[in-house]
Amino acid sequence: MAQVTLYLDDQTAERMKKAARAAGLSRSQWLARLVRQEVDDQWPAAVREMAGAWPDFPLAEELRTDQPADTRREKL
Repeated sequence: MAQVTLYLDDQTAERMKKAARAAGLSRSQWLARLVRQEVDDQWPAAVREMAGAWPDFPLAEELRTDQPADTRREKL
């Protein structure tokens, strides 16, 4: 397991301690969780579970029905 040295100003360190305590985690666990969230390349499960949650949500085509036709593009 890798170790990282982190330098924080006193105010930020105190806020981190309080956040870790509120989450019921050690500072190391709290920081590791934060890093994992930031580097994760997938949507969280809670977001993925929302897919299809709004059955009446209009499709893109329905949203665009009252839009004028797009202008012709110039050839480059």
